[in-house]
Amino acid sequence: MRRDRHGRGLRGPLYPASLPAAASRAEKFDQLVLDALEPIEARWRDQLTKLDVAVDEVPEVRGPSHSLQAEGVLHDGAVPLSRLVPAGVDRSGMPTRARIVLYRRPLEARAKDPAELGELVHDVLVEQVAGYLGVEPDVIEGD
Repeated sequence: MRRDRHGRGLRGPLYPASLPAAASRAEKFDQLVLDALEPIEARWRDQLTKLDVAVDEVPEVRGPSHSLQAEGVLHDGAVPLSRLVPAGVDRSGMPTRARIVLYRRPLEARAKDPAELGELVHDVLVEQVAGYLGVEPDVIEGD
């Protein structure tokens, strides 16, 4: 640590990295996704070995008609909240794994508080995992 050039005090992080307040919104959201995925993965571990879960800031929107017709996209109105990308082959001919992509900003915009955001992320993950496995969402939650 050194003093700043105006002599006003020490320069450095406001919070130590070990405190939760030091985590960015994106890091907190990533942890929320991991926490929501844990019970689902514990129950369906064998069927989810070839599935990845990712987080993007916002969806890539190519046009109004494309986003509404894309398969595997979970919408709230016209705004995509998540997408299930099936396994396939990339441009270089390499096989790709299936993946669920959650869109952080649209999900955060729909939640009033962190508890509601946690529930929304859980519900979206349940919907997408159910779509991946070809079962009803109630089966995923064990109701």
